[in-house]
Amino acid sequence: MWASLTNGGVRILRYCGGRLPPVPSQLPRFRALPFMENTNLNTTTSSSFSSFAHSNRSGRRGRGKEMKYDRGGSRGRGGGSGGDDKIDALGRLLTRILRHRATELNLNMRSDGYVKVQDLLKLNLKTFANIPLRSHTVDDIKEAVSKDNKQRFSLLEENGELLIRANQGHTVTIVESESLLKQILSADEVQLCVHGTYKRNLESILESGLKRMKRLHVHFSSGLPTDGEVISGMRRDVNVLIFLNVRKALEEGMKLYISDNKVILTEGFDGVVPAKYFEKIESWPDRRPVPFSL
Repeated sequence: MWASLTNGGVRILRYCGGRLPPVPSQLPRFRALPFMENTNLNTTTSSSFSSFAHSNRSGRRGRGKEMKYDRGGSRGRGGGSGGDDKIDALGRLLTRILRHRATELNLNMRSDGYVKVQDLLKLNLKTFANIPLRSHTVDDIKEAVSKDNKQRFSLLEENGELLIRANQGHTVTIVESESLLKQILSADEVQLCVHGTYKRNLESILESGLKRMKRLHVHFSSGLPTDGEVISGMRRDVNVLIFLNVRKALEEGMKLYISDNKVILTEGFDGVVPAKYFEKIESWPDRRPVPFSL
């Protein structure tokens, strides 16, 4: 269902699909224990970090290729058949436009990421279902927002006009962190801050830190992949968890933010979160400590 909050001439629309579950009240401190490569708990032979970091090199395809060719499946949205496919395809196109293509499409995007829905519906583009964007309606866009179970979008009604934005994940530089996001000022505001990645990436991350790459921010989740309604900030097929020492990061001047859909984001320092701010690293899903040195 939709709920609204009115402040002067501005009406913020939110889709209320459920609540985030509680997360652990605190992070246990990291202790450097050997990572066991063999999943048999009765085996006592430990593996080296190098073996861990170079194992399981097979993984998901590249993100750019997925964005270009992914025409099947719901990818975390309300997939299905018929009308659902049409709305799912619309949602995926909206994500791409609002995160990455607003500048090249000459959309009038504000520093908080909002654009007018009517401006979007004038674009000469087709969705992944090969349906012209111009044939969609405002109600279709509202449905795409409400069916997105990762809550990637926010709607805003202002002076009688409906606006939409992506809550995070931007590469377009017109968006400003302070306008788009709420700044985290105290470690007490964060119960869990974890970045999901893959074994094949870990050696490089420990050498060079977590990089924002082409995006504006490095992304962290406020929960683990099996925390039910923890909905964004981490892919579910990750096999390594990197926990951020939030208190140390804040004390040393790193700016942290949280999005409307509870993703924790940071520009780091010059686009990098150095490994010295990692509190601990675990394998997933067995959650064994992964030893690392700085």
